[in-house]
Amino acid sequence: MTNIASTDTRTELHTRPPSTAWLRILSLLYDPFVWLAEIAGMRRQRSALLGNARGRVVEIGAGTGLNVAHYPDGIAELVFTEPVAAMRRRLTRRLQQHGRVARIIDVPAERLPMADASVDTVVSTLVLCTVNDPKGALREIARVLRPDGQLLFIEHVRAGSRFLAACQDKLDEPWRRFAGGCRCNRATTELMGACGFTVAADDAVWRGMPPIVHPLIVGRATRPSGWLSTRWSSDRPGGPNE
Repeated sequence: MTNIASTDTRTELHTRPPSTAWLRILSLLYDPFVWLAEIAGMRRQRSALLGNARGRVVEIGAGTGLNVAHYPDGIAELVFTEPVAAMRRRLTRRLQQHGRVARIIDVPAERLPMADASVDTVVSTLVLCTVNDPKGALREIARVLRPDGQLLFIEHVRAGSRFLAACQDKLDEPWRRFAGGCRCNRATTELMGACGFTVAADDAVWRGMPPIVHPLIVGRATRPSGWLSTRWSSDRPGGPNE
């Protein structure tokens, strides 16, 4: 689910991850929990955003598959990454329900098993708030995108209101424990810029959800044409390329 200018990403790396048992429960609760929000506008946001997907598409943190129904016909390949086993099972069932052909890979967003500059579109909806190392995930996305590739995103972010931002800071830890690692106050827009992306985004509201996750950004980010995908390769753990 997820702008913390005040939170040091390095400290997040040492945060205790959610338990496997709770993640199993959360996989069952997630769709009912966001049901009202989907009806109140998120479903429409997903459809409008994913209509722009093209070529080889990789969706990070696909969860239970709420995006599956919104991908257009004609994309060359669809790959979902999801590190939580219980979520992958629900994602598999949703693919079958919609008759969609796709691959599901058990990897985190920080370690994508794709070759440099091999992906046309990366999709992230309410995911960059949950990854343990958001800069690492964004660098991996930049690495796998082709020079003309795009990152399509819907993310909830740190509030512009001082009062709401203070509430996010206060409730960040209990929310993280409940929401499977989600940081409600992460400064995702700024993180994208820091990782070399050019960001075009609109502000929106995640209606039907608690106010601490209301602020949304919806849009498209591109990698600057001069960006070198090999810049981060030396820091990336070895793994199979495709």
